[in-house]
Amino acid sequence: MTSSEDALANSTSDASLARSKARSAEIDRAIDENPSRFRILTGDRPTGHLHLGHYFGTLRNRVLLQERGVQTWVLIADYQVITDRDGVGPIRERVLALIADYIAVGIDPERSVIFNHSAIPALNQLMLPFLSLVTESELHRNPTVKAELEASDGRAMSGLMLTYPVHQAADILFCKANLVPVGQDQLPHLEQARLIAQRFDKRYGRANPDRPVFPRPEALLSEVPLLLGTDGTKMSKSRGNTIELGMSADETAKILKKAKTDAERRITFDPANRPEVSNLLMLASLSTGRAPEEIADEIGDRGAGALKAFVTESLNEMFAPMRARRAELLANEDYLWSVLRAGDEKANAQADETLDEVRTAMQMDY
Repeated sequence: MTSSEDALANSTSDASLARSKARSAEIDRAIDENPSRFRILTGDRPTGHLHLGHYFGTLRNRVLLQERGVQTWVLIADYQVITDRDGVGPIRERVLALIADYIAVGIDPERSVIFNHSAIPALNQLMLPFLSLVTESELHRNPTVKAELEASDGRAMSGLMLTYPVHQAADILFCKANLVPVGQDQLPHLEQARLIAQRFDKRYGRANPDRPVFPRPEALLSEVPLLLGTDGTKMSKSRGNTIELGMSADETAKILKKAKTDAERRITFDPANRPEVSNLLMLASLSTGRAPEEIADEIGDRGAGALKAFVTESLNEMFAPMRARRAELLANEDYLWSVLRAGDEKANAQADETLDEVRTAMQMDY
């Protein structure tokens, strides 16, 4: 691209993001007026244990949406584990831990649907018609696919990784979700789902244009602060630089004691110039509900040791009831599997209904 083309692309992107934020704010107000209008789809891949980045980034918001009365569908994306891996690892243990984490943080299986990919055949069958609605070039332009390709060092990409955006579209559309909580970087995935819904109805849904087969899912943008790992780099399960929800209070203290800070003794909240110290202050803020600047002023000249002690105490106090509940749940595997079976039953009923609609629209209901 030329510099003028770059500027135009950035301008268009900024304008699109501004529209997305404005629409998200409208939806948030509409939830208060009539939450029953909305169904959200959200979830996680069971590639490791959930950590505090997941809690502050998504889990807490899921619980809030559930409490506001929004229909909440939570996917354990077990099939997606193999998009970028050669095997599934200890997947049974990780699926079990996910269910326990969900319930421990406040997701209520009586009000929300917890289910997993591999148990919903009709969901996965939607991949065939959906794949006919996208082009190879569109898939290659998806940011996740592009990033994987760039990081592959010339290694061939699997067909599953290339079609990852279509899998996500099937996840969203099978249950007729019309709302997806996302960060700004996930907007292209949602746009792919919207395009597939639009193209399917344009190609096959002409018999009844006033009643499309699929809703057009919209984004509920989450204002999640960027949290760094304890080593000052991106927080990641694979880097081992975060605190898992299932860790003990002592394990939490041990990890935070080694957290990276800087040489300046006085504690200040300055994300641009003191990212590691500010990251710890943000964790303390999220745990206590107090402003990070206020916490910084309170610690003052007592240094990084006092800051780490404050963060440790705040996190352990907040997570204590969740950890206790999680331990109780993991001691009752039969209950956890019953929760998943009940969610799978509901998801299968919805997926079968959606697939029937798809077959009818495609005149394949014979």
